[in-house]
Amino acid sequence: MKFHSQSPEEALKNLQSSINGLDQETVEKIRKKHGWNEIPEKGRTHWIWILLRQLKSLLVFILLIAATISWFIGDMLDVYVILGIVILNAAIGFFLEQKAEKAISALKKMMVVKARVLRNGKSIIVMARELVPGDIVVLEEGDSIPADCRVIESKNLRCIEASLTGESVPVGKQTEALPENTVLADQINMLFKGTFVASGFAKALVSGTGTNTAIGDIADTLSSIKNEKTNFQKKTDILATQMSVLAIVSAIILYVLGSYFSDLSNEELMLISIAALVAAIPEGMPAILSLVLAIGSHRMAKRNVIIRQLNSVETLGAVTVIITDKTGTLTQNRLIVEKIMQLDKQEFKVGEEGITQVENSEQNPTKIDLQKNPALDKLLQIAAISNNSEIKYNQEKKTDEIVGDPTEGALKVMAKIGGIILADTDKSKKIDDLPFNSKLKYRATLFEDNNRRELFVIGAPEKILEISSRFLDKEGEKTKTEDIQKHIEGKIEEWSNDAMRVIGLAYKTTDTTTEKISEKDVSNLVFAGIVSMFDPPRPDVKQSIEKCRNAGIRVIMATGDHVNTAKAIARETGIISTQKENETLALTEADLLDLDENGFAEAIQKIDVFARLSPRMKLKIADHLQAKGELIAMTGDGVNDAPALKKADVGVSMGIMGTDVARDASDVVLADDNFSTIVNAVEEGRIVFTNVRQTSFFLITTNFASLSILIVLVAMGYPIALTATQILWLNLVTDGVADLALAAEKGHGDELSEKPVHKNENILTRKALPILLLIALFMMGMSLVTYFYYLPQGIETARTMVFIVMASSQLFNLYNMRALKKSVFKIGFFSNPYINVSMLFSFAILIGIIEIPFFSSLFKFVLVDPWEFAVLISISSIVLWMGELFKWVKKKSNPKQP
Repeated sequence: MKFHSQSPEEALKNLQSSINGLDQETVEKIRKKHGWNEIPEKGRTHWIWILLRQLKSLLVFILLIAATISWFIGDMLDVYVILGIVILNAAIGFFLEQKAEKAISALKKMMVVKARVLRNGKSIIVMARELVPGDIVVLEEGDSIPADCRVIESKNLRCIEASLTGESVPVGKQTEALPENTVLADQINMLFKGTFVASGFAKALVSGTGTNTAIGDIADTLSSIKNEKTNFQKKTDILATQMSVLAIVSAIILYVLGSYFSDLSNEELMLISIAALVAAIPEGMPAILSLVLAIGSHRMAKRNVIIRQLNSVETLGAVTVIITDKTGTLTQNRLIVEKIMQLDKQEFKVGEEGITQVENSEQNPTKIDLQKNPALDKLLQIAAISNNSEIKYNQEKKTDEIVGDPTEGALKVMAKIGGIILADTDKSKKIDDLPFNSKLKYRATLFEDNNRRELFVIGAPEKILEISSRFLDKEGEKTKTEDIQKHIEGKIEEWSNDAMRVIGLAYKTTDTTTEKISEKDVSNLVFAGIVSMFDPPRPDVKQSIEKCRNAGIRVIMATGDHVNTAKAIARETGIISTQKENETLALTEADLLDLDENGFAEAIQKIDVFARLSPRMKLKIADHLQAKGELIAMTGDGVNDAPALKKADVGVSMGIMGTDVARDASDVVLADDNFSTIVNAVEEGRIVFTNVRQTSFFLITTNFASLSILIVLVAMGYPIALTATQILWLNLVTDGVADLALAAEKGHGDELSEKPVHKNENILTRKALPILLLIALFMMGMSLVTYFYYLPQGIETARTMVFIVMASSQLFNLYNMRALKKSVFKIGFFSNPYINVSMLFSFAILIGIIEIPFFSSLFKFVLVDPWEFAVLISISSIVLWMGELFKWVKKKSNPKQP
């Protein structure tokens, strides 16, 4: 039922209530129908299921099959090694995964504990969960609103609804009915659960409780949104499928080839097939991928990005659209006065350096001397005195903070910048104060100074101008003229069109016997001037949006604020350019609802600014873009943003201004609430994907080379060049240690100069195959030459030498994999110190397991002469030069390549 379109009397009648509230018997009957005023809490995921979820990977499943087969044939070393890898991978995922479904629980926390309600005409305090539709609640300044309500009586009522609607300033409330199609953000006769009373008093009729509220509707939406696999999970699943199919097919091929071309027994063929299975699967890949994400998450934390869902680290780098809120993300979430205009047509600019004349503010910003400008001094006094806000110094943050109404706070800061600091004394004090009244459109203060009483008034400029008969300029008070009035009205319109909040200031001298302010006193004022204020963009946002544009990322503003405000900020930040004739730059929800399906689709594709949006419309926009193949990062801080945050591919919430609901529905939290931090996160995300791809390629080259050697030798009827245990060592120790260093590779500075990786582009692509095949085939060729050269000295000698060549060539290949397009000499041999350390460490281990008798006998190696060892390592370095040659040729054939 749309209570906002009903009069108070109609709403009371429809809910069978009265101005005196309900009786207890009626309350019990209604509660049986509607239930308690609470949102059911969803059960939490047990830690056992979180742990088991880490094993839901095709790659892990194949490893477990390999371990099972090894166990059946009695190869327990392989069993222990593979199981150790599976456990390590599960442990990394379990301890690093931050995702937890707490959004519904956070919604419940938002409910107030107690509420003042009228029952049988008497005011009593009850638990908020006991409220039912039809109850009459009494609300005062500072109260949390316990349920959705229809205002039936109010006095100067204003509410803070930013967390629900995105409105950046307190909203004045009224009792009159509104049109039926009024969107939630404009329902100024309704109060919403979880918001707050900024000022004033109200009696309100409870119209919705529990899940039948605006917040409850969001809870239902959240619970209906299914968790889908992230883009990264989909890509790693495809990679696992590719590697698993290769492993199984290779094992079958080897078994068949062995049956036809060798005299090996069935048990020996099975062992070789197991070796092929082990060779084709990079056992260390699951753990390495988790570590790449963990390193990326750690780097992002240093840049104020807190990762709650580990897989979102990579997904951030692939986003094609960022849908961002306005207040607090693009802007600083604080009102500041920018300009002052007085009645002699002088304009002043307010800045940190002080108050300067507009025409001199750029070339020669000289501060205004208030003693020489008494009219400006008067305006600043009005701003400072007719004001209930406070400026308090935050010791922890080492900065001033506003306590109270944001508009009044901005005026007080302006007065302070101008040098006006007042304190009550015996000779100077407030006599009476009338808070802002949304009907009267002004606030007023009766002030006494040295036995002289004045009435200071601040409010809507049109209203203040209407009730003023004179004006003040540097020459003193003068009678208001039509010319002056038109000039003021023109300036009000100009500033309003620029999405400025314009405030008028006036005063008059009153009788010294006046003790109370009445409405009739507020007339025949002296108009002192107007000021413009706004929530300024963050200083680095425009540059960050330009970076997004260069990186192929579209930025869309989706806000609950007014459309003119949204357009003004969008222009300043570069989201939209200067308007062309008859071009639509922004749309409201009402505009979108008027469009048919095709019109809606066209609007979403062309328009980058949307205002006055409800939670459902944000969700609809996200759905539409995802259906078009876009990968979305959605920012938000309020309850209203939670459904869209959960639906987005990457939900980004605010750490400072964000609600618990928004944070718990998101994958990523910005510790500083800054849009520019999202761009930093995208950059890190792209580095992560590059590292995921390159670490995977590094492992694949070794595995492909090992597998090729096995197939060639079995097809030729020769003994295999490496045993399953030796291949496992290459995969897990030699490759594993080196891959850890590769996982820590930093960006090379060009991450934001290219378009995003397409959401359907796999980790292993055709573009990468030439260099991977070249290196793998070269490793295979060197290994086969080595094998046949040393085979006459015995199979163990041949295997030892092949092992040295394979391990060494892969270590040199580490430098190739640091960048697939750039030469290692260009990015610097020492720019990643972990690479060089891992090289030295891996070579030390390689020498140790061959030259130390215990390990040599365990792996069935023979001792190798140091000189011979050095020669084999040197020959293996050819892999590095082959990689460099390939990159050089490719660069020459495509000079535009970065």
